[in-house]
Amino acid sequence: MRFPHPRHSRVLPCLLLALALCPLAAQAEGPFRNRDNKSSHDSGEGTYPVPYQLPTVAEVTADLQRIHAYLSVAAPLRIIDASTGEAITTTDSLVPTAVLDRGEAEFSPLSYEMGVVHAGMLQATAVTGDRRFADFTARQLQFIADSLPYFKQLGDKFGLETNGMRKVLQPRALDDSGSMCAALVRARLAKVGPDLKPVIDTWSDWVGHRQFRLKDGTLARQRPQAQSLWADDAYMSIPALAEMGRLTGDPVWFDDAVRQVELMSAKLFNPQLGIYTHGLNLHNPEAPRFYWGRATGWIVVAMCDLLDVLPKTHPGREKVLAQLRATLKGVAEFQSGTGLWHQMVDRNDSYLETSASAMFTYGIAHAVNEGWIDPATYGSIAQAGWIGLSTRINAQGQVEGTCVGTTFASDHIYYYNRPTSVKALHGYGPVMLAGVEMIRLLQNPALRIDYKLRTYHYVPKSNGSTSYHEHQ
Repeated sequence: MRFPHPRHSRVLPCLLLALALCPLAAQAEGPFRNRDNKSSHDSGEGTYPVPYQLPTVAEVTADLQRIHAYLSVAAPLRIIDASTGEAITTTDSLVPTAVLDRGEAEFSPLSYEMGVVHAGMLQATAVTGDRRFADFTARQLQFIADSLPYFKQLGDKFGLETNGMRKVLQPRALDDSGSMCAALVRARLAKVGPDLKPVIDTWSDWVGHRQFRLKDGTLARQRPQAQSLWADDAYMSIPALAEMGRLTGDPVWFDDAVRQVELMSAKLFNPQLGIYTHGLNLHNPEAPRFYWGRATGWIVVAMCDLLDVLPKTHPGREKVLAQLRATLKGVAEFQSGTGLWHQMVDRNDSYLETSASAMFTYGIAHAVNEGWIDPATYGSIAQAGWIGLSTRINAQGQVEGTCVGTTFASDHIYYYNRPTSVKALHGYGPVMLAGVEMIRLLQNPALRIDYKLRTYHYVPKSNGSTSYHEHQ
């Protein structure tokens, strides 16, 4: 058997060379004037650090297409010999140093971050009708299907410690399994890519039955302490549990997903602030709390994913919905004047971070579009979030300002100084999800978007007419 020899490995260097020789126009920098204000001499209008204006569907779609184009070449699909960097294109011989090529940006087809990218790609096709987004997912999953038998042979002969598909063959953590499991179920139900049901079975078994849990059933880890709960694990587990409920029709999966929301929220949520601490070590529940943005972001997206598929008759649905509403209220109150949120949500001297901002924007816009929260209150908050995010998508389609992988830590110096990188895949899927929901918001037939008194009002059409007569 010979592996397909994809073009991606050759396209990326060529693309980068072309960009170096013919650089694309850089993102415009502020201050900006609002293009929706047609009066150029309005003394009541100021300038803004971001393009404070109503985005168009075409503009948002173009942003998504740039991200897709970049990922299509930055996420290679090939097997290489780790000792030489050369491509392995045949199964005729087993190479013990064979690994998956992560490319210059280190984007792995098995990473949990890629699971979020697939969520964004599948939703982008559903909303825009552009099959190229879903085709990205189909290619990635086909590569997994084609490569798995080879790595299974390698594992049988050489063991799994250095095996490029160890996460599939022998998952050991929620990071190995949950996010991608949810992505594979969604793709299967949408009939995108090959049928990877055996992989779904392996990953869902880990999430549902083998991952370490606390005595009360909360999915947890044994690091950095013997019993540690991470907010990240809401996304690494709840969407997979929910999607397995949808796939199998077995309510046990839904029950576990709802229970995880309740258990994690009871331990990590601060009801006064309306946000989640990053983690909790059970031996010291009264320890100081650190409100890292992406921690709350993971839980926001996980709750949205659960509500999307949870039966409306499920007895836990209203509890999950109430928790999401409480969280979005808290999140909204911490939004900065650029539309983005800070790395440490409650500390405005920390930097503005992209992935958490995208998760919050997505959660708010999605909840508006689904009718879970009031559009008159939250519509313009979602719009402001997208405006800020759009400034983080550069001309190449790279997403800037994303915090790199971050462990559960116990001091602010660590969190404040985590670097950002366009190689942090954590930002790409959430930004795509946010963009898709912004398109839905702009096209939402239940809403009218009024530009009045130099700002935006998302008005439910069912609320009747508004009047600005006293200001005319």
